[in-house]
Amino acid sequence: MKFCFRNSLHSKPHVRYVCILLTSLFLHQIIVGSEEGPLQLWNISTKKKLYDFNGWDSPVRCCVSSPALDVVAVGCSDGTVHVHNIRYDEELMSFNHQIRGAVTALSFRTDGQPLLASGGSSGVISIWNLEKKRLHSVIREAHDGSIVSLHFFANEPVLMSSAADNSIKMWIFDNNDGDARLLRFRSGHSAPPRCIRFYGNGKCILSAGQDRAFRLFSVVQDQQSRELSQRHVTKRAKRLRVKEEEIKLKPVITFDCAEIRARDWCNVVTCHMDTPQAYVWRLQNFVIGEHILTPSSGTETPIKACVISACGNFTILGTEGGWIEKFNLQSGISRGSYIDTSLARQCAHDGEVVGLACDATNGSLISAGYHGDIKVWDFKTCKLKSRLDVGKSVTKIAYHRANGILATVVDDMVLILFDTVAMKMVRRFEGHTDRITDLCFSEDGKWLISSSMDGTLRIWDISLARQIDAMHVDISITSLSMSPNMDVLATTHVDQNGVYLWVNQSLFSTSTNIENYASGKHVRNVCLPAVSSAERSEEEQARDSGDSNQSNIKPFVILDHQIPNLITLSLLPRSQWQSLTNLDIIKVRNKPIEPPKKPEKAPFFLPSVPSLSGEILFEPPASNKETDSSTTENTNHKKMAELSSQFSHLLQSCGETKNYSAFTDYMKGLSPASLDMELRLLQIIDDEESEDLEQRPELQSISSLLDYFIHELSCRNNFEFVQAILKLFLKVCDIFILRAGLKVFSEAYVLEYIWDISIIGRLGLYPDSTIL
Repeated sequence: MKFCFRNSLHSKPHVRYVCILLTSLFLHQIIVGSEEGPLQLWNISTKKKLYDFNGWDSPVRCCVSSPALDVVAVGCSDGTVHVHNIRYDEELMSFNHQIRGAVTALSFRTDGQPLLASGGSSGVISIWNLEKKRLHSVIREAHDGSIVSLHFFANEPVLMSSAADNSIKMWIFDNNDGDARLLRFRSGHSAPPRCIRFYGNGKCILSAGQDRAFRLFSVVQDQQSRELSQRHVTKRAKRLRVKEEEIKLKPVITFDCAEIRARDWCNVVTCHMDTPQAYVWRLQNFVIGEHILTPSSGTETPIKACVISACGNFTILGTEGGWIEKFNLQSGISRGSYIDTSLARQCAHDGEVVGLACDATNGSLISAGYHGDIKVWDFKTCKLKSRLDVGKSVTKIAYHRANGILATVVDDMVLILFDTVAMKMVRRFEGHTDRITDLCFSEDGKWLISSSMDGTLRIWDISLARQIDAMHVDISITSLSMSPNMDVLATTHVDQNGVYLWVNQSLFSTSTNIENYASGKHVRNVCLPAVSSAERSEEEQARDSGDSNQSNIKPFVILDHQIPNLITLSLLPRSQWQSLTNLDIIKVRNKPIEPPKKPEKAPFFLPSVPSLSGEILFEPPASNKETDSSTTENTNHKKMAELSSQFSHLLQSCGETKNYSAFTDYMKGLSPASLDMELRLLQIIDDEESEDLEQRPELQSISSLLDYFIHELSCRNNFEFVQAILKLFLKVCDIFILRAGLKVFSEAYVLEYIWDISIIGRLGLYPDSTIL
């Protein structure tokens, strides 16, 4: 939601306004604060400046009104808080906390307690007592960044705070001493994440950021998102009087996880920046493990690659010096090293190990060196089996265990795929113009997805050996991961603290032909969702600039067709459509025990006509009291016609256009009893005198209603609601309706088709020769 001024206020060019305050004291007037210091009073109707306040020789950072109409609080860059009377331009009191930085947010408590909360650029929240004019309490280390906003709930002792550390917290003042405690919070990475991976059948995302945090995000429910514990970081930081970031481990550069032994022992291994050890994590308890894996090489070099075996019992680490070693995850003990005896040094690669992969049967281990040598090792004996030289420097690899395909990224921005069994190149993809940041396989192994610093995201079809889709985003992608269900793609971007989710369009397309949703050659421009008012969408920029290419911007169109082989539900409450099939039981249960008693003196009322819609229709006065029996019968027929006029009219009009959405919405708005009455009005009385069924007027509505059932059941729209109506229709209207209707329609397939796709078979009605 965006707001804009109808008029603009013109001020001096060197004045920069930082806050604005709308008070109830003055009509059509606002107070603005600038970095130059003083406050200004403006009339937004006449666009004129009315008054300049004295100021405090310090830039104003925030301004908030108090429960009193003529009192405001002003926060300045020098760390002072001024409580000012704007009616008389007098300062009532001031507070100073220079050691906590500039005042960036203010809020008054409105539940009767004279408290003022102020937030500083150091992340500390101070609570001031306005009656005693002194500091009440301090919430130390409330946030890890500058406080952006503070807000007291109306008439509640609850304070909300948000900061630049990408977190929002709720504090409640319910302690005996009046101090605040943390009630609940939501937080994310305070620095951009650098590697992500789906976990838990695609319901969670593991993310490691530059803020030294290792987090678990839930795609389904945000309440389950949390940061994995690094064991008493907060207590150690308080004891050592340092920030928590200084106590945490260094940023994670790569990690691997396995779900098969998650309940037994640690199932996540992380490699950290410039760290010669690897750490294990237990996701079941959301805590770091007790083992620290340190390779036994002669020289300590940072670990650059890691992988967990398919069985979940072992992890293999690769260092910057070319050393590869296997560890047991349960005990943390080394189980052997992989050494190439042909090298001068006793190591696996003559250079940095850029990637490791293990096959699905624990038979082979694949390693890739920076100098372009790919080696296949025997997993158990740690001996070299085969070797392949790429000829160029390899920077990153990705492996698909099911089909044994290894994708490598070389230094010339080319993707090369190898068959690790035959040890030969099978595919080569070119298209990126800058450094490739990440790549991954789809779960079925048919697609390879890659991202680059040129801002493109490309999808390659391995079987077709070509690119099938390409997108260009305004911010380059740094890491990506495809969910196991292949429905969501997660990406991280440069200088962005969030994780972005993309929907796989091919799963929701009506055609399986790949050409229908992606040409493969054309690169589409896609803008990331904007979270700031300063960022404008592509449509707004084209509209403001009057660009001629505005017509090329196609709006997003929601497809109204049905997804193949699936049904749609009516989204009605379950009790509403279930009551349709149990109306007879409900009527018996609600039947009164005694007849209604006539009151002694009935109150005066206007006679009314019953209606299904619930509207009160008053009966017009009779002009002639002496009416014959024929007039009475005509009046009764008119009343019965009025009860079903809207039902029949909508059914007939929708049947002509073959669009029954309006008729379905009308029936959804009816109560079960009203819908039962509508269907009972369609009953055919077995009149022996009337032999010509085509002359019966009620058959026209039955014909349209059967067409409605056939259309909705074939389209599978509002499936449970239509099934309930059909069951009620068969209970109310006996089989003579179908027999008579089929004689009129001359279409014997109607009953047979309905029986095949509906619940008629469950009711014991079968399409035999006697009915047809």
